[in-house]
Amino acid sequence: MKTAAKILLLVLLVSLAANARRRDPLTEAEADQLREVAMEPYQRIKLLIKFTEARLTAIDELRADPKQANGRGKQIHDLLEDFSSIMDEINDNLDQYEARTLDKDTAKQYHKGLKELIEADERFDLRLKALQSAAETDPQTKKEFPDFRFVLQDAQDSLKSNADAARDYMKPEPEEKKKK
Repeated sequence: MKTAAKILLLVLLVSLAANARRRDPLTEAEADQLREVAMEPYQRIKLLIKFTEARLTAIDELRADPKQANGRGKQIHDLLEDFSSIMDEINDNLDQYEARTLDKDTAKQYHKGLKELIEADERFDLRLKALQSAAETDPQTKKEFPDFRFVLQDAQDSLKSNADAARDYMKPEPEEKKKK
């Protein structure tokens, strides 16, 4: 019985430590901005696109600055994790908006946001592919690549899921749904 209690305590401590290490992908200022537009789908999507773009820009800046070479692979890893988390947040928001009945003006703004999201996803895809390509051709990035290889794949998967969802939600509603 004592052994089981010790194992349970150990599992609990490990899970607490794992949760403590998780970072919030958004800064406090970004989270505040999102709270301000909580009921405005277009503004919310627009902000999330902006925050996602900022993570990719930070990666580009890191890669361009030779002074930041120390620990760059880990920093890119963290920024890609943030990118994926924000992409997942966008997907969650899209699912929530699709489940709601939006008034005509809000629905129009939401679809405008979807169009912007689809365009942004295409830009994001090019930037992730450029990073993947650099890992194959640039000697410095090739050295750092093991630090972020798997999270880059996760980011690409999150982006694909996001783009697929946005395109699906842009499709016209079936006649049965319109009648209800």
